[in-house]
Amino acid sequence: MDSLSQTFSALADPTRRAILARLASSGATVGELAEPFDMSLPAVSRHLKVLTEAGLIERHTEAQWRRCELRGEGFAAAADWIEHYRKFWEASFDRLDAFLKSTESDDPKPTKGKSNARRKAR
Repeated sequence: MDSLSQTFSALADPTRRAILARLASSGATVGELAEPFDMSLPAVSRHLKVLTEAGLIERHTEAQWRRCELRGEGFAAAADWIEHYRKFWEASFDRLDAFLKSTESDDPKPTKGKSNARRKAR
């Protein structure tokens, strides 16, 4: 799996997104990260492994503690990919807006549709 797919796959899980949100404030031990979840420590460790393999976090050992921290580089490819398409859609909407403005009439006249014709017939 390519790194971008791996990143988005890791971000697809709400538990992993919650772990990343927690790590955004500061690094934490595996135990601290596991606290809010109703799952086993091995299950949390599997989530951490996915995040590590995607390059979103790094884990290191301090004394007897295993600490996790965010890795900004891991988000770079996803952010670049999203930015490319954000620019594409903004340009598309700008072109659509310019087209709509160029087709506007200075003196717009209301159009009569079927609903107006039915009202007059009553």
